[in-house]
Amino acid sequence: MPTNLTLGEFIIQNQEHFPYSSGELSSLINAIRLASKTVNHEVNKAGLVDIVGAHGETNAHGEDQQKLDVLANRVFIKALQNREIICGLASEEEDDFINFDIDSKANNNKYIVLIDPLDGSSNIDVNVSVGTIFSIYRRVSKLGAPAQMEDFLQKGHAQVAAGYVVYGTSTMLVYTTGKGVHGFTLNPALGTFYLSHPDMKFPKSGSIYSINEGNYFHFPEGVKLYIKYCQASGVNRPYTSRYIGSLISDFHRNLIKGGIYLYPSTKNHPNGKLRLLYECNPIAFLAEQAGGKATNGYKRILDINPKQLHQRVPFYCGNTEMVNRLEGFLAQ
Repeated sequence: MPTNLTLGEFIIQNQEHFPYSSGELSSLINAIRLASKTVNHEVNKAGLVDIVGAHGETNAHGEDQQKLDVLANRVFIKALQNREIICGLASEEEDDFINFDIDSKANNNKYIVLIDPLDGSSNIDVNVSVGTIFSIYRRVSKLGAPAQMEDFLQKGHAQVAAGYVVYGTSTMLVYTTGKGVHGFTLNPALGTFYLSHPDMKFPKSGSIYSINEGNYFHFPEGVKLYIKYCQASGVNRPYTSRYIGSLISDFHRNLIKGGIYLYPSTKNHPNGKLRLLYECNPIAFLAEQAGGKATNGYKRILDINPKQLHQRVPFYCGNTEMVNRLEGFLAQ
């Protein structure tokens, strides 16, 4: 049920549940909240000012950057750097991680952030919901020195917080610190996020499968078998196919209504297309905290040891029962 509790009040009330808490997490989430409101303001101007379309450059993955990609990236980097809480940041839009070692103070900060500033940005010009995904870790390198690559290449289960902001018909910030998943809806009149979805959980059973079926003939055989299972008549079947093409939007809907999201490997992309550190790990953390499951088809996402900053993996997440059944088909 909606409450009158603001995001700031909720963070303060629950700060004692966060290990090693000394105020930094509150400031970190507040910085993300501030940046998300700025990006939300810009997203809502799409079609009115010249912020839609390609920027004319490519990102670290060879993908065309959208104008809003560049804007959102700058906004989040600036907001997080100005708070002087983290020692470094890695963004999907940057080739390498960024060290905030302009002065020695930043080198004493305990946390690093990985972020996808604007997931689904190619859909912005057709008014489809987009979002921001973030992931927070404690650094493992020595305090007092600049952030190192090892700080960013940590397994997903080491995350101390993760979440996303979805810019849709309403703007929501959803996050976890390992104590459940909570959603906050922005009141645009007041500019304040209010707790609207406390302790979010996947329904025990789901009926939605989300996958780009246009690539069907390039999918692994197990995924093809699972899609046929979803389409066949049976107990509470056939399932409903719903695919937006924006990870945040598809995951958010399936979290609330019950379903599974699939982004498998294909012949052209044997490792899939989603990034482990910027997309899969934070979404997997949220999924597990909401009673769901996330896997690459054979292994828990949060147990994968990253080797590269922009590493890609096949990704399946959602209702535990549905993911388990998919793994059964893949095992065949």
